[in-house]
Amino acid sequence: MSKKSRTKKMKLGKQLKRARRLPLLASVRTHRRLQSNLFARNWRRQKMKIGE
Repeated sequence: MSKKSRTKKMKLGKQLKRARRLPLLASVRTHRRLQSNLFARNWRRQKMKIGE
């Protein structure tokens, strides 16, 4: 495996945090206006465009 640079690692971590599930309480509080996370991504189909 190749080594990741610090910037690449930071980008990967940020994307992981963004892709988390929408909290149940958030959808309840907004009366289901928020239903899904817009940043959710299927890692098999949609690849990230990350530069080095």
